[in-house]
Amino acid sequence: MRRGNIIKLVALVLLVAGAVALSIKPLVDPVKGIPLGLDLRGGVHLVLQADPNKNGAPITNDDMDKAKAIISKRVNDLGVSEPIVQTDYDKKRLVIDLAGISDPDKAVDILKTTAKLTFRDPQGNIVLQGDELTDAKGGQDSNNAGGFVVNLTFSADGTKKFADLTTKYVGQRIGVYLDDKVLTNPQVNTPILNGQAEITGYSTLEDAANSAVLMRSGSLPVSMSIAEKHQVGASLGIDSLHKSIQAGLYGLIFIFLFMLVFYHLPGVVADFSLIVYGLIVLWVFWMFRVVLTLPGIAGFILSIGMAVDFNIIIYERVKEEVRAGKSLRAGVESGFSRAFVTVIDAHVTTFIAAMTLYYFGSGSIRGFALTLGVGIIASLFTAITFTRLVLRLVVGISPKMKTSWFGVRRAV
Repeated sequence: MRRGNIIKLVALVLLVAGAVALSIKPLVDPVKGIPLGLDLRGGVHLVLQADPNKNGAPITNDDMDKAKAIISKRVNDLGVSEPIVQTDYDKKRLVIDLAGISDPDKAVDILKTTAKLTFRDPQGNIVLQGDELTDAKGGQDSNNAGGFVVNLTFSADGTKKFADLTTKYVGQRIGVYLDDKVLTNPQVNTPILNGQAEITGYSTLEDAANSAVLMRSGSLPVSMSIAEKHQVGASLGIDSLHKSIQAGLYGLIFIFLFMLVFYHLPGVVADFSLIVYGLIVLWVFWMFRVVLTLPGIAGFILSIGMAVDFNIIIYERVKEEVRAGKSLRAGVESGFSRAFVTVIDAHVTTFIAAMTLYYFGSGSIRGFALTLGVGIIASLFTAITFTRLVLRLVVGISPKMKTSWFGVRRAV
């Protein structure tokens, strides 16, 4: 029994050490690692204001919801990592955080463009609109080496209208407009009946791709103008990240020493469990692409404190049981059982508070609530399964293990 427990403990230590070593590179990878928010990575904070309608019609909440959906789609199509788009219905604004973008000004221009796409006959009459497109993609012009195009695919109704348009005006020019500006004015050589068309004349693939983003995301229901624009430099973000990591490491060192001094051997187990807890939380962040911000780091550190508190409550219960005359094995089992309800109550109420913040909050508040909630679940899982398992293995090594190793001195 003793030999088996020692082997299991050694295997657990080696397993966790290997997991830590293998986790460092993928978790901190600047591209594929845990995504960082605007305050850590740098980028642009943008506020778009909905302009009054020219016809005097009020801007409704539905208009703002549609604008948010379209802006979100454009941001995603631009490839911006984990953007944040929020709606301020009272002020008719969209608040946008874009982390790690290489060209903020171009991104801003694309986001605020109304992007109303129309096709017009030679007389200037609108025959076809952008909402009858199903797809738009930038690509190489197969007929013009070095040129670039946007390839369009129409819906069923759009295909019929475009076929009628190109059949009627063979030999004449039809206009393609974006926000009343001419994109191209091609001559129709033959009828286009298959619902496939292309807009030529782009000098770079990036310009063609950006236009495609606007076309396939649809037109904004209202015009938007820039109310605020703040850029966060990458150096400022890196400095904030380094300070946060430094503060976290100092806190962890203090916690580790505290547990060792006051709880001796169980303190070693608690420190070991905290390492496992940290791995679980960070891998959850990585798997679900949780964007890590400064408030999010604060939530994570707070959850570490709660995980330590969980262990302290359990260990105090164990010490009470051992002082009452129980063996270490019986004390561990009884201590976990007695502490369980207290710990569950405290963590469940905190988890409810975190989810309330997440549901009703926005931006950095949601980031704090999310990391705190994930940390609470991970701490419960770690304490109930891993910590208990390791303590059972420890007390099973020897039936004559000294109670002083658990910080308990029985009266003689």
